[in-house]
Amino acid sequence: MACYDTYAAACGRSAASFSFVLLTFTMAFGRSAYFSSHIVLFMECVLLVAVLFRVVLDWLLPASCYLVDYCCTEQEDNAAVTEKVYTEFMSRWKTVDENNIAFQTKILLRSGLGDETYAPPRLMRKVEDASMEDARAETENLIAVAAKRLLRETGVEGREIDIVIINSSLFNPSPSLSAFAVRTLKLRSNVKTFNLAGMGCSAGLLSIDLAKHLLRVHKNSYALVLSTENITNNFYFGNKERSMMLANALFRCGCAAILLSNKHTEGRRAKLELLRCVRTHLGADQKAFESVQHRQDDDGFAGVSLQTNLVEVAGTALRANITKLAPSILPLMELLKVSMSMVRVKLSKSKDAKLYVPNFKKAIDHFCIHPGGRAVIDAIGKGLKLSEYDIDPGRMALKRFGNTSGSGVWYALAYCEAQGRLKKGDKVWQIALGSGFKCNSGVWRVLRNIDPSDCVGCNPWMKTIDKYPGHDIPVAHGVQVFSNDKCTMLLRRA
Repeated sequence: MACYDTYAAACGRSAASFSFVLLTFTMAFGRSAYFSSHIVLFMECVLLVAVLFRVVLDWLLPASCYLVDYCCTEQEDNAAVTEKVYTEFMSRWKTVDENNIAFQTKILLRSGLGDETYAPPRLMRKVEDASMEDARAETENLIAVAAKRLLRETGVEGREIDIVIINSSLFNPSPSLSAFAVRTLKLRSNVKTFNLAGMGCSAGLLSIDLAKHLLRVHKNSYALVLSTENITNNFYFGNKERSMMLANALFRCGCAAILLSNKHTEGRRAKLELLRCVRTHLGADQKAFESVQHRQDDDGFAGVSLQTNLVEVAGTALRANITKLAPSILPLMELLKVSMSMVRVKLSKSKDAKLYVPNFKKAIDHFCIHPGGRAVIDAIGKGLKLSEYDIDPGRMALKRFGNTSGSGVWYALAYCEAQGRLKKGDKVWQIALGSGFKCNSGVWRVLRNIDPSDCVGCNPWMKTIDKYPGHDIPVAHGVQVFSNDKCTMLLRRA
């Protein structure tokens, strides 16, 4: 049996079962009077060919990366942050400035966040007196809830997990969060763990890319990815840096647990399959590097600083990312139009000549933009010529849950799922932006029609989706939707 397990790990469980049946059959009956030596030789050849075929196939074709399921946390005993609650919370600061209360309230009202986002209860209660123990309690609670709920819904036990990847940009205690996951989920002693820190809001897709490469090496494995961020340990209580007050109004509690696998058997029930994952890093540019920073002000108060050039840097990063991604997803005609416009702009003497912006809706059905802020979402939507319907997942995720950092794109995907948008064969594009400055893209294919009623256990939108209907714009049957500054036009084919 040990021999079989070793063989199965190398060649796959189904191929191993078939080959061992042939081998047992040959050994049992090959020397009997009913079977000639030619039949024995033939069956041995079939066994050898089956093994070689599977080995060559695994060597030539990289294993698929299936998304079995994912889970996003909801309230989980955290405090709902309304305008009134937020104002009262600020009024209890020890070093509060009335002008800054008015400024942060104004930012909150313009941020695009609603009244159902969540903040840690210990932070809301203790204010500046919140400790590292409170910060650990916030993150560990979210991780435990998301991971346990996901494993329960998928029927996968902790001892079956082979790889664990956790990304939390600004909170990294010791023992690590991945060590906490091993203890809480009772994982095996030989599980491979990775703890990603300081990677910003784009770390969620960065973790997916890391998991994809690890699954190419480790066959027949499960990878558990956990994306979260800590609010308690990074809330800015100072009065000097307004660029650091912006983060207070945007960031909220949230966590996403994603179960990936390269097992062929999981392809039958998996929701999505990863097609492309493209990462872009502009860290070599000083302005891009400094656009988002975790630092202290002159009084020693720590927080996240968001510079005024953030939207501009995000646009530059997105263009660089699209340049790498587009050739692998766009139809040939769209690529030809882009090439022709590049030649025309280069040869034209007019300053008004512009490059052709490809119609990504000819390749992508659903867009999940990182809910980092209303200005960023709107800028990406305008740059890609997306409709209100297309950018709704990002906008609604921002309104309902706020900026949950690396897990934000999963709340946007969960919105699409809860609305019943995901159909077999559809393609989903997740766009994440983060400090550094980085832009990461993940393109998925939907493997089956996803019924919202089957997602009650893991989808955080199911209880409130009727409150966030979004824009009901027809995008099928030849209707194309484009947005500009003033209006939305529907262009129907003749």
